[in-house]
Amino acid sequence: MDPRALMFHNRLRKNLRRLLPWARQRGIEALRLYDHDIPEVRLVVDRYGERVVVWEYARPARPDDRAAAEGEPGESAAASSYTDDILAVVAELCEVPGESLYVKLRQRQRGPRQYEKLDSARHEFVVREGGHRFLVNLSDYLDTGLFLDHRETRALVGRLAQGKRVLNLFAYTGSFSVYAAAGGARSTVTMDLSATYLDWAGRNFALNGMDPRQHVRVRAEALSYLRAPRTVPAASGPFDLIVLDPPTFSNSKKMAGTLDVLRDHPLLIEDSLRLLAPGGALLFSCNHHRFTLRADEIPGARFQDLSAQTLPRDFHDPRTHRCFLITRGEPDRLPLVPT
Repeated sequence: MDPRALMFHNRLRKNLRRLLPWARQRGIEALRLYDHDIPEVRLVVDRYGERVVVWEYARPARPDDRAAAEGEPGESAAASSYTDDILAVVAELCEVPGESLYVKLRQRQRGPRQYEKLDSARHEFVVREGGHRFLVNLSDYLDTGLFLDHRETRALVGRLAQGKRVLNLFAYTGSFSVYAAAGGARSTVTMDLSATYLDWAGRNFALNGMDPRQHVRVRAEALSYLRAPRTVPAASGPFDLIVLDPPTFSNSKKMAGTLDVLRDHPLLIEDSLRLLAPGGALLFSCNHHRFTLRADEIPGARFQDLSAQTLPRDFHDPRTHRCFLITRGEPDRLPLVPT
């Protein structure tokens, strides 16, 4: 066995002993089992019910990679053996058969590839989290339908939402909206550009027995909407709670322009704050590892950094996401964040 695979075996076994009892106690069926714990083993392992996803991360290009790609022996054969050893460890320790083990490659996604469909197998199934049910799909897309690092952030939205009018921007499959609805939101608006994801969100609402008349799904491009909210009557506001969780980068052909969260987040936050009712709050999150909030470019806004508070126990990299509760007005008017 590759020495790196042996190190991985020992760490994954330790993680399983620590995390599985905790997850069962909390009713969590989707969790991270291995999170880049060892520098030499650059992987992520996620469990969704009785299935497991292994995320491999693309290595930076090196001069000798070209030779391996052209068929010279050595590097590629060693990499293949290493991968086989890693997958054998996962199958053994997680007790999953080959058909329940999914392997995906994470690399920088730009242009059309970031939206590319990988398969049409539609291996959908339900996982439970926080008393709610969510559809996930491990085969057809790079992402699964449920971002595990936002488990605590979703729970926070549920606690903040009671009696609120909630807007969920860049909503993906609507998991924040499900938590808001379950938390007693007066209404929710779930906005995304993708008809596929909005349909997925609707099925998540149905799984949880939520009234579609009270929880509206809107297909719209968030950047254009934020510049001119009145052009989308179903989301004209004002709102008491807004969830803003944009992608780090997007240049979909359906968008009016490109989105780069490092460049554009002050404008995104500023435009979102204009949609808040008095006393309302904006929850902003970002997954860019080099993200730095440019608060000085958003005059009059008050920020509460919730990044550490919202990082789940099964994630250990503090750069996984940044999360802020943002309001207009005096610091003492920041909402009390429930625990």
